[in-house]
Amino acid sequence: MAAKQLRERVTEGVAWSMAEKIGSMLLTVAVRLVILRLLSPDILGCIAIPAAVVAVAMVIADSGFSQNLIRRDNPSPADYKSVFLFNMAVSTGLYVLLTAAAPAVARYYAIPEIAEVAPVFFLLLPVSSLCSVQNAIFTRQFRFALLSKVNFLSSLVSGLAAVGLALAGCGIWSLVGERLLAMAVRAVLLWRLSDWRPRGRGSVASLRDMAPFSVSLMLTDLISTFYMKLPQFFLGKLYPTATLGAFDQAVKLKDMPVTAATQSVQSVTFPALSEVRGDAPKFAESYRQVVLITAYVMFPAMLGLSAVAHDLFALLLSEKWMPTVPYFEVVCLAGLFYPVGMICYNVLKVMSRGPLIVRLEVVKKLLMTVVFAVTIPHSVMAVVWGLVVIAFGEMAVNFLATRRFTRFTTCRFLRTLLPVALVSGTMYLLVRLTACAVPGHLLLRLAAQLLVGAAAYVGLSVLFRLEAFGLLCDLMKKQAAR
Repeated sequence: MAAKQLRERVTEGVAWSMAEKIGSMLLTVAVRLVILRLLSPDILGCIAIPAAVVAVAMVIADSGFSQNLIRRDNPSPADYKSVFLFNMAVSTGLYVLLTAAAPAVARYYAIPEIAEVAPVFFLLLPVSSLCSVQNAIFTRQFRFALLSKVNFLSSLVSGLAAVGLALAGCGIWSLVGERLLAMAVRAVLLWRLSDWRPRGRGSVASLRDMAPFSVSLMLTDLISTFYMKLPQFFLGKLYPTATLGAFDQAVKLKDMPVTAATQSVQSVTFPALSEVRGDAPKFAESYRQVVLITAYVMFPAMLGLSAVAHDLFALLLSEKWMPTVPYFEVVCLAGLFYPVGMICYNVLKVMSRGPLIVRLEVVKKLLMTVVFAVTIPHSVMAVVWGLVVIAFGEMAVNFLATRRFTRFTTCRFLRTLLPVALVSGTMYLLVRLTACAVPGHLLLRLAAQLLVGAAAYVGLSVLFRLEAFGLLCDLMKKQAAR
């Protein structure tokens, strides 16, 4: 593919993916705010453990094969069929095992609701496996506009259903229905829109050929996902469910913009970088620009959310959720480092062999083990600060590992991030000063903070001629001219 054509497809893909992610995020935020007003922290704490279990189990069900299909040069029909059958078999087996184990888990945590919702909630596993191959095919084809529409529609349907169930007094079942319906709608739409069907015979040889890299990815993602959910597993035992609910929702609210930005960029750049990995200068510059744009968007977003958290929660949520504010203010700082770290990880997936990724995960998880061992027994706030330390450490380890494969040096990495960090930090201070200087009406103060934050960030970007600001302006002009 020609370089110009690749850039155009990446630009269009990022635009569509970002639009979908922002739309879905805003929809999800609206649904989440309604649900939080209707439900108590205790109920949200009850679903935290099953949700953490499903997150880990989904990684096992896929085992890295669908990502391998995206990376593979020319997957055969047997490759697709084999991955589909494998994913369905493993996910169905996990569903049976987890459902059978749910009563014991409910007794261990003294949360009987876990056993009640498990037979329905764990259906997420086989339903998600139904559409993993179709998703991989559309990603390979750069059909991000279609995927964006599917994801947004599934979020819309499930969000409306969740609000309706919550208003009807269904409690925890509104959360179960939201997750399951979103996955089911997505699966139905992808099957209707895709021409691929599991015809022919599967091949053990295909799985065996893909296994080394796929299993390495699976182990890496499994370790990463398990460790990210580790606080929920321990906090659910050590603290009341209301405390677990407050912590879990602080992390989830932080994850909404972080996940939206990270996935919108990664879903496009992974196949795109795979195509230019043989051109070292082009690859290094593409890598640098993705880091730059991501930091330029995420740094002010996360620092801004941290700065206005108290007034935002006070305006949109009831008093019962105010204990979440301190956790949210701190955990937003992890959002500064996690998206950049995931971009570096994407580069490793493109350029390195699987065993290196696994070894790096061992190093990172040793760091996480130390952090959690120190923070979990101490307090929930200590755990939150630990998540910030972990996010920074993961970014540093991932980036240093990519130095073996690219010309993007440490000095250029720091020069890329430092101007954005300084401008974002200045914006944060101005927003906090505005909160102190504008007493009185809550809505007026919040509006003043948002206005000052936006004006300060754009104004400083223009004043210091930040490269990222120019790149974003060029991208928007090109999209507007289409």
